[in-house]
Amino acid sequence: MSPDLPAALRLAADRLLEGVSRKGLAERSARISSGYRGGETSKVVVTDEADAIAYVLSRLPATYAAGAYVLAEARRMAPDFAPARLLDAGAGPGGASWAALETWPGLAAVTLLDSSRPFLDMAARLAAEAHGALRDAKFLRGDLTAPAVDWPQADLVIASYALAEIPAARQADTVSALWSAADGMLALIEPGTPDGYRRILAARQTLITAGATLLAPCPHTQACPLTPPDWCHFVQRLPRSRDHRLAKGADLPFEDEKFIYLVAARPSVTTRPPTPRILAPPRTAKPAITFKLCTTSGTAELTDIPRRDKAAYAWARRLDWGDALP
Repeated sequence: MSPDLPAALRLAADRLLEGVSRKGLAERSARISSGYRGGETSKVVVTDEADAIAYVLSRLPATYAAGAYVLAEARRMAPDFAPARLLDAGAGPGGASWAALETWPGLAAVTLLDSSRPFLDMAARLAAEAHGALRDAKFLRGDLTAPAVDWPQADLVIASYALAEIPAARQADTVSALWSAADGMLALIEPGTPDGYRRILAARQTLITAGATLLAPCPHTQACPLTPPDWCHFVQRLPRSRDHRLAKGADLPFEDEKFIYLVAARPSVTTRPPTPRILAPPRTAKPAITFKLCTTSGTAELTDIPRRDKAAYAWARRLDWGDALP
């Protein structure tokens, strides 16, 4: 699936910028990014509509792209899964919901949950330009640090860049509550940092204990074979618009969003068998392509695909960081 924002979302985001100072947005974007890097939560760094607009300009393209990548992999691993109900938990301005609708256009009911009023208002403003279920979505004010029994059940639950907002001592309870709300599949996405990786590892153990089936990226349920300073993460390259570059203070026409994720499913969801996954950019040399793989037996190892094996080498050249082997 394309990492580009859908046309309707791009149009809605562009309309937000009409008559708005680009310099002021760039300053707000820099402050928001600095706050997140410093460990602040959205409650602190996004306090009003202007902050939410700055977030949409500077961060929504990247969070959408990561969500599109993760949900495309979820669909590949469970091709018969056809969710009708979506819960986007910690939704922010709703990028994950847009990615879900692009992945599964048959979604009929969408609920966006967030504790931030500026984010919920922005999500509703953007969704007004959408088609289908997202235009008629429900927007609920709720705190992921205090899971509620009245969260709606959904076939698909997504928590994108949300666990970082939750104190470490409460994250397991939140993951358990999200899993309880998921009748089919749960997708968690976090920044591709060592801290984000550790949050996903903790959530992974919670879900394994609860009996979940891991779809991606892990091809096994053993302990993660990576050891510090190594950590598991992936990357999605996305284009930058002129306004996006101005907001980020960047010159390059693209951005590489690094993220880590976990997709888990109920046993009732039919899934493909797991295969080894590529954990780093492949190294291509004259005699072979070398992959760093996470294997189905729970090990991390280097594997060479020699050039002389023409059939294997042909498909190996098409694979990249994050892909699962055929």
